[in-house]
Amino acid sequence: MSIKVEYITKMYGEQYALDNISFEVNTGEIVGFLGPNGAGKSTMMKILTCYLPPSAGTATVNGYNVMENPIEVKKSVGYLPEHNPLYLDMYVKEYLEFIARIHKVNSVKKRVAEMVETTGLQVEQHKKIGALSKGYRQRVGLAQALIHDPEVLILDEPTTGLDPNQLEEIRRLIKNIGRQKTVMLSTHIMQEVELLCSRVIIIDKGKIVTDKETGALQQADENRIIIVVEFDKTTSIDALKQIGGVLEAVETKTNTYQIVSETSPDIRPALFRFAVDNKLSILEMQREELKLEDVFKKLTKK
Repeated sequence: MSIKVEYITKMYGEQYALDNISFEVNTGEIVGFLGPNGAGKSTMMKILTCYLPPSAGTATVNGYNVMENPIEVKKSVGYLPEHNPLYLDMYVKEYLEFIARIHKVNSVKKRVAEMVETTGLQVEQHKKIGALSKGYRQRVGLAQALIHDPEVLILDEPTTGLDPNQLEEIRRLIKNIGRQKTVMLSTHIMQEVELLCSRVIIIDKGKIVTDKETGALQQADENRIIIVVEFDKTTSIDALKQIGGVLEAVETKTNTYQIVSETSPDIRPALFRFAVDNKLSILEMQREELKLEDVFKKLTKK
């Protein structure tokens, strides 16, 4: 595996930022590392990139221990931190050449040209970084993280400040990278996780609260389903709650009701009978998948 974390603890004085956590990430996985603010996400990423030492436990990246072989770890990792640190007085192309030389990349100019094209910086490459928008600065950060062709990519809020078109392009780039490399990313955009990540690790107060494949996490509540039904006119919520198997019912907008029910029996035939008995027409009915955002809130609720 590319990343292996065993019983990592990080303390600041008496406060636990990370509390005895363990997980593994394999090559070819794109893993979402999620949690509320202050949960310990950035601390874990800084340990994996050798910016912070753990208080206890061990972590290896690409087979190298972060404490014993930090230089080899850094060679193996491309890192985009949450607050993207760039030299604002340098030109884009100049900066990328500078980073490439630090990594002792072969054919510096050729590699920089590849990264400029990959991250969509062609138009901006001759500008100073300080003159770029936030979205283009993120692209420069991604380019520097990729320039030495690392086996592991660690991205902390990689799409911050991007417009919808840029978002689509960067997500496509990350997905392509994830086919050959290990990608670990932190984000607060749940749609991004659903689109990109094959697996989700959620951390809260320094502890892992779940570690599952994205699809399995969205189906985590196996004992209930959500049905949304729209009638042609209003009806009684109390009457809906009397249907066998219905656990909750709420009117989400005019004449539209979200109904939570047990998985068995299927309540949709009963809803049809309810409509007939109450002289209602069903305009639309659909089963909703549990949203990742709902799972996140449930697991990290204070």
